[in-house]
This record gives sequence, C-alpha cells and structure tokens, in this order.
Amino acid sequence: MNHIISKLILYRNLPNDGILSGMNDIFKLAEQPNPDKDQLTGMVLKQINKLLEVSTDFGFDGNLWQNYLTFVLITNENPFSLTSEKIGAKQGSVNTFAKQDFELFRKLFNYDFSSLEKLLGIDCFSVITNYSAIEKPELMYNKNVSLRVRELSRRLATAKNADEFFNFVTEFYKNYGVGMFGLNKAFRITEGTDKPIAFQPINNMEQVVLSDLIGYEEQKRQLVENTKAFVEGRKANNVLLFGDSGTGKSTSIKAIVNEFYLDGLRMIEIYKHQFKNLSDIIANVKNRNYKFIIYMDDLSFEEFEIEYKFLKAVIEGGVETKPENILIYATSNRRHLIKETWSDRNDIEQNEDLHRSDTMEEKMSLVNRFGVTICYLKPGREEFYNMVEVLAKKAGLNIPRETLDLEANRWEMRHGGISGRTAQQFVNHLLSIKE
Repeated sequence: MNHIISKLILYRNLPNDGILSGMNDIFKLAEQPNPDKDQLTGMVLKQINKLLEVSTDFGFDGNLWQNYLTFVLITNENPFSLTSEKIGAKQGSVNTFAKQDFELFRKLFNYDFSSLEKLLGIDCFSVITNYSAIEKPELMYNKNVSLRVRELSRRLATAKNADEFFNFVTEFYKNYGVGMFGLNKAFRITEGTDKPIAFQPINNMEQVVLSDLIGYEEQKRQLVENTKAFVEGRKANNVLLFGDSGTGKSTSIKAIVNEFYLDGLRMIEIYKHQFKNLSDIIANVKNRNYKFIIYMDDLSFEEFEIEYKFLKAVIEGGVETKPENILIYATSNRRHLIKETWSDRNDIEQNEDLHRSDTMEEKMSLVNRFGVTICYLKPGREEFYNMVEVLAKKAGLNIPRETLDLEANRWEMRHGGISGRTAQQFVNHLLSIKE
C-alpha cells in the first residue's frame, strides 16, 4: 500500500485523521523481515478504530474502506477538484495527473488485505468491507453526506479503468461540489485566538419549508422572488426581514435555504461579535461555485455598539466589490436596527425645521443598504385561529374549531400573545397531553 500512497500527486494532502498515513506505516512495517506482530496488530486496530469513528460520524455502511476513500476524494480541496467544481472536466495537462491519482485510488479501492490478516491472525478488514451499521437517528449524522458518499462509492467500485473513475469523480464535483460546501447546506463560524476562521457544518438544521409557515403569502413571495433571481445568477438584493417577534422571520430564511439547496444555495450564520471577520468569510467563499446567504438573526445594535460599521462596509462602500455569489439576509425586531435617541435629532436650523444629524444619518444608512425590506406583523385574532387550525390538522389533531379557538385564546393570554410561534407552541402543547 505504501507504494501506492507515495505516488499520489494532486491528492497528496491527506486528511488530518491520519488513516491513510497510518495504513501506509502499517504496510511499511509489515514488509520488513520478522515484523513485531503485536505492534502491527495494535497499529491496525488503532486505524480500524479511527475508521469506525469516521463511519459513525457520517453514517457509512457496507464497505467502510471504500466509503472512506470516497469521502477523501469528495472532501479534498485541491486545484483540480476546485476547478472541476467550477467549470467541470475540461481538457488540460492536469487531467493526466488526475487520472494517475485515480488509478492509484482504484487500486486502493480493490486492495487485498487478506495477506495482512493472515500474517496477524485477524479478520477486521473482512468485517469493515462488509459492514452492517446499526440504524440510528438522523440527527446523529448528516444524512445527505452519507447518501452521497455511499452512492458514489458504489459507482467508483465498478470503474473498470482510470478514465471511468475520472468521469465518475468529476461528474460528482460538477453536480455537488467538493469539500464541506458541497456536502452541507448551512454553517456557523468558529474562531480561535491565533487561528484562522473555520466553517462548522450545521447537521441538524430544521427541515422546514415555506408551506409550513401559515399565512404571510406576500412576504414569502418577495423572499422567493429575490432568492430565485440570486441562485439563477440574476441581480438580487440583500434582504432585511423585520417586525414582531414570533412571526416567522427566521423560519422563512431557514425554509428558503432548504428549498433552494439543490440549486446551490448555502447559508453561513454569523453573530454580531463576528462581524469583524466578514471580510475573511467572504474571501473564503467568493470563488466557490455556490450562492451564499450570510445570515444574521435578530440583528440590532445598541447606541454604544459600533459593529454595524463592519456590516456597512461589507454590504456596500468598501474598496472591494461584494462578490455576486454572496447576499446578506438579516432578521430584526427593529425597523431601523440601531437604537435611536433624541440626542441624534438635535440639529435645528433657524426656520425650526427638524434635520437629522450626521450621527443619525450614519446609523439609518445601514437599513438603506438592504435593497429588500419585508415586514412581518403579528396576525389578527382570526388569522391566529386559522394558523392554529391548520397546524393542528397537520399534526393529526381532530378537535372541533370552537374548542380549538377557545383553548388557543386561553393559551395565548398566558404565553406571549398572538403570533405564529405561539400557535405552534399551543399545538405542541396539545400533542404533549394527547393520550
């Protein structure tokens, strides 16, 4: 095996988990005269343990070795894979190196571990190449990653030569991308003291769609219209969803990402204290073959906070033009985002007309940089009752409308007033006491 791995060119940057490097060391030692079998067995079991951990994290099944090699291929970001993601497989000298690497991976796919098992008296490789995983809840892993890895793994196992292997891999790159952005729909940002920012996939994003949000048809229409233009490569605007709490602003954005995910839409959620990293975030995604929504939930600023200046510079007005594959979607309970005081309005001319101060103009200009602003107001009482009725029917509850309205009215008076969130919480309550 070490003779195979050492010849890799484009895919030499092996994963940090060290499984391939560890296997390489194992076979180097096994080829030595009179190797220490106990030491070798320990090294093998260590790598098997790592492989099982990766397989559990990503829900692999069947041939775990081939699943893992496939995972390495579709997550390895190198000049060839990134170019294939962007423009597909094109004629070029780099294809020669790619096919050489893919022939090596094809050999790894079909590697015969029987001699090592016989030498050490173990059968762990036989087990992992015909593995039956325990069924587990989807929240424990990213189902999307699991399905795509297993599907591509099965195709690659049938490749008769490097050309077929090349076609299967580059087709995957073009259709789904490479690395974490190709396999996940939403991310958050992690940052260390002296470390660059990192993108952390969100595996358990709520599987909500726009039809789950009852009412607000005009608001949803505006959001879909803008997002559809964005993913289709047409001009689109940054969006601010503002209004009363519990009306579905955040739900709308999650739903829009779910509905346009297959069109290449991805979401990066950031918090106010991370606005200083906006330029770095954009630099990491601006050349990728995806459309990114940078999502800011419950956006607002107190009078003393200046983070909004970072946001203003990024949205519009910086030296570098904002890339066309990035938009900012934000939600807020405040129409103007930044708390405004009477001291901001103290510019009075002699004719006693009120003129906004420069301070106020600076603060208010942030809202103007969102080309689309969508208002979400609390529903009326009848709309609230309709929400409850629809949600109850979706949940399989068969309760007369009069009874449902009466109980919903009692519930909202004790739990935050009329809103879509209150309606959902009321239905959840009904489900919790259902016999």
